[in-house]
Amino acid sequence: MGGVHATARIEARADARGGTSLPVLESDGPLALRRTRGTGAEARVLLVGAMSGPLGGDRFAVRADVGDGARLRVGSAAATIALPGQTKDAARYDVCLRVADDGELHWLPEPLISVRGSDLTVVTHVELGAGARLVWREEQVLGRAGEESGRLTARLVVRIAGRVVLDQELACGPGAPAGWDGPAVLAGHRAVGQLVLASPEFAQRPVEPAMLGEHACVMPLAGPAALVTAVAPDGLRLRRVLDEALAHLPIR
Repeated sequence: MGGVHATARIEARADARGGTSLPVLESDGPLALRRTRGTGAEARVLLVGAMSGPLGGDRFAVRADVGDGARLRVGSAAATIALPGQTKDAARYDVCLRVADDGELHWLPEPLISVRGSDLTVVTHVELGAGARLVWREEQVLGRAGEESGRLTARLVVRIAGRVVLDQELACGPGAPAGWDGPAVLAGHRAVGQLVLASPEFAQRPVEPAMLGEHACVMPLAGPAALVTAVAPDGLRLRRVLDEALAHLPIR
């Protein structure tokens, strides 16, 4: 099988000075990790794409492990753009996140843009300890300006203390199951996004289900967590909706 295979790894650990160290910060191929200036106990890492992609046939993976008492924020320098490759093979992007008890992870990458002719599957697995804290964001934009979308499949699995609290999959674009752009899913919108929030405080004060404006909603999950889902005409307005939703919820 052709394409580039690359795996980037991050390990965050609490240090003896009340901060967070990064004993493992391992870039690979087009996945370049850069430590940036943190604040307080929090370490910050930026994912920088050193090449275009993922292209057809590529296999990318990012793994982050946050230990007990560590605080980590991960972002990206620019949007990820799924492009067609020289082969007809689909591309795959795996994200594996683990946060121990009393660890905290803010996973806030820039959007994923599905370009016409591309075929990408994104699979995210999140493993949280019972006392872990998480702010996780995903944004997907179907096509560039004036362009049709490629094929995009995204699966998300979240476990808290070994228990599955969320397992969902959405497929969009050519070849996806019928109805993905209908009124029950995207309703003609070109951008879709989610927030997953986890905090031990939610066990005592669960998030109430609610509509957040016209195109977003918040739902409690079967654990100390909540899910926000939003759609919008474009990526800019999607980010605005998700930022407003995050400000509405009792987590920072």
